[in-house]
Amino acid sequence: MAETRRSAYIAAGVDVDAGDRAVELMREAVESTRRPEMLGGLGGFGGAITIPAGYREPVLVASTDGVGTKTAIAAALGRYDTIGIDLVAMCADDVVCSGAEPLFFLDYVAVGRLDPPQAAELVGGVAAGCREAGCAIVGGETAEHPGLMDPTSFDLAGCCVGVVERDRLIDGTAARAGDVIVGLASSGLHANGFSLVRSLVAQWDLDLARPYQEQLLLTLGSDAAAATIAAEPQHGLATLGEVLLAPTTIYVRPILALRETLNGLGTDIRGLAHITGGGLPGNVPRALPMELGARLDPGRWRMPSVMRLLGALGGLDEAEMRATFNGGIGMVVIVAPEAADATIASIEAGGTVATVIGEVVPVERLDGARYGEVSAR
Repeated sequence: MAETRRSAYIAAGVDVDAGDRAVELMREAVESTRRPEMLGGLGGFGGAITIPAGYREPVLVASTDGVGTKTAIAAALGRYDTIGIDLVAMCADDVVCSGAEPLFFLDYVAVGRLDPPQAAELVGGVAAGCREAGCAIVGGETAEHPGLMDPTSFDLAGCCVGVVERDRLIDGTAARAGDVIVGLASSGLHANGFSLVRSLVAQWDLDLARPYQEQLLLTLGSDAAAATIAAEPQHGLATLGEVLLAPTTIYVRPILALRETLNGLGTDIRGLAHITGGGLPGNVPRALPMELGARLDPGRWRMPSVMRLLGALGGLDEAEMRATFNGGIGMVVIVAPEAADATIASIEAGGTVATVIGEVVPVERLDGARYGEVSAR
């Protein structure tokens, strides 16, 4: 009788046995993220975790997000091992903006047709991101949606919860006029702007398997391409699709380490902003009190070539690229001027390029706006 019922479900497009196989394939990756506070293991109806020891007045900070249409690039390439890193980054990098240490993560994977190895590869990427962020996967869900989703399509969403001492919560009120804004370099597009990316790929019939450097030459011309190629040796052997799929940088460990460094010097981070949808204009002001704005100097940092490539294809000027994509800055840190050098040294010790990209000013100096840029010289 049980087999008949399951056969009927399979006929409707859902394979419960495949789901069980997928869970087993995921088990090792999920266990690799385990923290000592975690109670129980994979397979329960809910994940349980205790608050780490030593907190006097712990505050839980939560963020939920997805990867968006970047999943279509992964599906087109048949590569599923990096997109889960993007998912963790989109959530964990938000959580750390409050000063919180990411504690645990839950993921949701929706597929048109469940392929256990593919699902395991997706969750393996989530596990890799969680290891980088230092948080445990305490649970998740893999759902098969026959008839609603194309058999080859998938979507990802997740939720991250972190913890911070209440009197150490970063809430966007500590910045002062005259503070400096330090930008942390992005690894590329991260996971924003992909509806435009996919539109341009279709419009220009771009071959994702084409060598990236060849595409730069075709689009930007030899002189501009040569300069960008020299500045980005990591893309030397990459295809266009691989550059588009480069995973989002997870800034958690460098930010938490920076905070300890600054505390040891008698100061602290005064604001943090994760640069996601809306780019720099839409996110930097979120780290500031309402009466203050950010004035950035785009001449102080380099925009990744992939954004210049897309800008050329779409007819975008640099200001629009900084408002659509991250402009080459994935996170900003606001600190007192005297802490700028220590901030840059700490971040770069963790392997991320950092530079002072602007300053905090009263909104009156920006004609009432909360974001402005230094005019090109």
